[in-house]
Amino acid sequence: MGTEINRDKIETLYETKFLKCYDLRYAPGKHYFEASRREIKDLVAKKTDGEFREMLPDAVTIAVVLHLPGNDTRLLMSYEYRYPVGRFLLSPVAGLLDPEDRNDPDPLVSAAVREIHEETGLTVKDSDRVFVLNPCAFSSPGMTDESNAFLCAEITLDSLEDLNQNGAVGTEMFDGFEMLNREQAQEIYRTGRDRHGNCYSLAAWAVLGIFLSLF
Repeated sequence: MGTEINRDKIETLYETKFLKCYDLRYAPGKHYFEASRREIKDLVAKKTDGEFREMLPDAVTIAVVLHLPGNDTRLLMSYEYRYPVGRFLLSPVAGLLDPEDRNDPDPLVSAAVREIHEETGLTVKDSDRVFVLNPCAFSSPGMTDESNAFLCAEITLDSLEDLNQNGAVGTEMFDGFEMLNREQAQEIYRTGRDRHGNCYSLAAWAVLGIFLSLF
């Protein structure tokens, strides 16, 4: 008896505008349930091997590194309200790909530049550097096919006057920034807790690791 899903036997169990639940049948009488943002026609489980390798992720997560006067390099993170855990968590800049991003010649960078501006007020200049580190990493493939690309943005600033959180959209809520030096990032990475003693997301842990490994 095989264990691969039958791509013709995927059933929609629950559907809203933002989230769906599917039944992935992998053997007669055997079911596996998946939560996804995707429409049934675009589920990752339905893709061919070629389509799978070329797919765009659902979202981007960005390690925003600021180069400040005085040779001061900082990792910019924020406190964003995360509804499933009911509190503000230390978070990287991140967001879903918009349709216009998907039509851009460089969709991941396009999404990253837009999200940086929305969540920090900063405008990425031609002299700044935005680059992809991981084009598509699955968040929790035992539960969902949601995926993130991880990018790094190096932004040089003369001042912090443009830094703000006024661009929150939809359900987004923010409660200030953290600008971490290497020692502060190391402590948060090592202990798994922010300066308030709170834990944080796996994406935040990855971004801290990116900063510590590259800068």
